[in-house]
Amino acid sequence: MLMKMAEFLGGTPSFRVGVRSGYDAVQPSGQKIEFGEYRTVTLSRPDRMRVESERSDGAKTLVVLTGKEIVLVDLASKVYATAPQPGMLDESIVYFVKDLGMRLPLAALLLNGLPEELQARVRSVDYVEKTSIYGTASYHLAARTDTVDFQVWIADGDKPLLQRIVLTYKNAVGQPQFWAEFVDWNLAPQLDDATFSTQIPDGLQKVAFAAQLPRASPMARQSSAKKGAK
Repeated sequence: MLMKMAEFLGGTPSFRVGVRSGYDAVQPSGQKIEFGEYRTVTLSRPDRMRVESERSDGAKTLVVLTGKEIVLVDLASKVYATAPQPGMLDESIVYFVKDLGMRLPLAALLLNGLPEELQARVRSVDYVEKTSIYGTASYHLAARTDTVDFQVWIADGDKPLLQRIVLTYKNAVGQPQFWAEFVDWNLAPQLDDATFSTQIPDGLQKVAFAAQLPRASPMARQSSAKKGAK
């Protein structure tokens, strides 16, 4: 069931879906505080994607992979950044997360290589029950990797779409959780070039991704610190 979902999602040419999510922030006291986010993900293989996000505090961000460049707009901070897109979606998403160090929750679910990712990471998977998620008959599975325990609810039928996921970071302090619900799946969205273009609002400053900034040598940092102290 898990691999059927991965193969279907990884092989879907384009889709749009709403993702309602929440995640724990473990406080020094051990108390967990949950924060939320809503995202609209629009994807068109082989090389384009748009992710519009709004956090529970109202902060909005936009990530667009145009096929030629990666654009990140942070409306709360009034800045934007761009970088050349290194290739197709899988390569570009990995580059965005690992090389640029940016946040993209559940990024693996957007990869064409999702089946291979699950084969490599999942150590065990169990069937829990058949249930209903907001009226959709779904299979509830529980799986484990080396670092994360996760539960998924997958729609029954010929379109095994993900309905809900819960991740528990079992090796992290307090074992915080992340959950997401997937709503309004559209496997044939109306897309055009405008969908994956970006109009930068007036008043935003262009900045570099932190990972692109030159790193000072230890000697230079030490000298700078001494000047700052003086």
